[in-house]
Amino acid sequence: MSYPLLLLSRSACVAALSSALVTMPASAADARYPATPKRPVSDTYHGVTVVDDYRWLEDDANAEVKRWAAEQNAATRRYLDGIAQRPAIAARVGELLRSAPMQHYDFEYRKQLFAMKSQPPKNQPLLVVLPPSADVGAERVILDPNELDDGKGRTTIDFYKPSYDGRYVAVSLSENGSEQGTAYVYDTSTAKRLPDIVAGVNYPTAGGSIEWAADSHGFYYTRYPQANERPAEDRHFYQQVYFHELGTPVSGDRYVFGKDLPRIAEIALQGSRDGRLLLAEVRNGDGGDIAYHLRAADGTWTKVAGFDDGVKQVAFGDDGNLYAKSVKDAALGRIIAIPIATPTLAHARVAVPETNIVAERVLPTRSRLYVTYRAGGPSRVRMFSFRGLAVGELPAEAVSDTEVVVRLDGDDVLVRSMSYVTPRTVYFYHAPANKLARTGLNGGYPFDMKDALVRREYAVSKDGTRVPVTIISRKDAPRDGSNPTLLYGYGGYGLSMTPYFSSMLRLWLDYGGVYAVANVRGGGEFGEPWHLAGNLTKKQNVFDDFAASLQMLIDRHYTRPDKAAIMGGSNGGLLMGATLTQHPQMMRAVVSQVGIYDSLRWET
Repeated sequence: MSYPLLLLSRSACVAALSSALVTMPASAADARYPATPKRPVSDTYHGVTVVDDYRWLEDDANAEVKRWAAEQNAATRRYLDGIAQRPAIAARVGELLRSAPMQHYDFEYRKQLFAMKSQPPKNQPLLVVLPPSADVGAERVILDPNELDDGKGRTTIDFYKPSYDGRYVAVSLSENGSEQGTAYVYDTSTAKRLPDIVAGVNYPTAGGSIEWAADSHGFYYTRYPQANERPAEDRHFYQQVYFHELGTPVSGDRYVFGKDLPRIAEIALQGSRDGRLLLAEVRNGDGGDIAYHLRAADGTWTKVAGFDDGVKQVAFGDDGNLYAKSVKDAALGRIIAIPIATPTLAHARVAVPETNIVAERVLPTRSRLYVTYRAGGPSRVRMFSFRGLAVGELPAEAVSDTEVVVRLDGDDVLVRSMSYVTPRTVYFYHAPANKLARTGLNGGYPFDMKDALVRREYAVSKDGTRVPVTIISRKDAPRDGSNPTLLYGYGGYGLSMTPYFSSMLRLWLDYGGVYAVANVRGGGEFGEPWHLAGNLTKKQNVFDDFAASLQMLIDRHYTRPDKAAIMGGSNGGLLMGATLTQHPQMMRAVVSQVGIYDSLRWET
């Protein structure tokens, strides 16, 4: 799943766009951008000459560039400050942000239920523990990182992992946004920190992971090279797995796995239900190639699947099998069973065949397989027996993002669901009774979205491809082209734009806005074929899909060009730059955040 941008970034953008599109300042017609001189520089790539008129702006330390930036900022400031409604909108943004409720997420279940908890106005989420019933009244705080630095909120929990007996929890902490994590161990009954400290378990290049031994007396962890083990340029790569025994010096930790892995390997660890087996998921960087290695109880390792085998996710079953999502000869994904006794793909069988929608992941329980499927953006969860017989489907809104977030006892699970008009909600699903019950793990907002309408429509791209577009408006919104309309897009890396809830949407609707999300090619909404259709030499398809989505909104009278805005970030920023360049007449405003605009030079 992927949600468009961060809340604070989105709120700032929506406030600015609300102002710009709802009430235009009187001086807008006379607005002029400061001049930008052209100073051509030519490069030749594989016989093709490319002229760059603005290379000189790359030197942000240059006094002339600084002066140019200051003039641009001043022009923007004059425009925004001239909008009469802006103070009221800014005040409403503040109210909505302060109304954000507490939320529990990133669940783990080992004897007790563990969770991260966001609790506004605290800057950093807390680590808490609850009884298996998820009774928030019995919740206890294990670690509040806000208290570690005098309330400044500069210490962050990167990730955590409880021991099998629930007695301990290992936590990676980093400071000042560095993501350079050090592991600490806490006693869950007292919330006291143990003496054990293991540095270098997490870093932004490959993340980090921890898994406990079955007896809970120690844990496996990802380890980055220590001083003098690698050249300076390699110390945040070549991740390996080590084992730490509680109460012993870190200098005595033993190597377990990873010496032969690629430089850019990213390792995630997962233990079996009884803790006797250890699975290492190894990503070959961020390209989507994944390998899996299984450590048996005697310490021997077996490669379950290699980078080229098309296995994208693996989980332990209770019936002596590993269950995996495979796209080998099944582009939309199918679920296969791999015997733990002979853990290679040569012995695998198909448990749940490929369907006409994307199988994203599988979660086995005592006797069931919960499989999350994605259909063009929204998701649903279907249930099967270990032999692939359909058991049922979890109820959910038609346009929502629904997934099983953690296994409890037996076949019971916690389910998280949200939509554009329903906040993130966690449910307890009791399998024997086929009953879904709301928990108290999420707070409520001081407003509702009952006046909102969600539609799924389709644009037709340049080559005839149908592109889904989700459109959210007030039920009384006119279809006369007068609505300020914001279209969001991304289209890359196989990431799906999924339904999500934001209080900023309430603001946008209150000002008469229409919000739309285009599920363009390059994403994962329809599986790997959809991703590859917007990849590399086919990137223009992404731009065409987005332009067609905007044109559809205009043709169907949701908006018109002088009321239309587009927004995207990172890879979506590239999309914004391309759309503005190719179709400047189609929109009035563009918000492009941390965009990658020059694919020939962005890594140099």
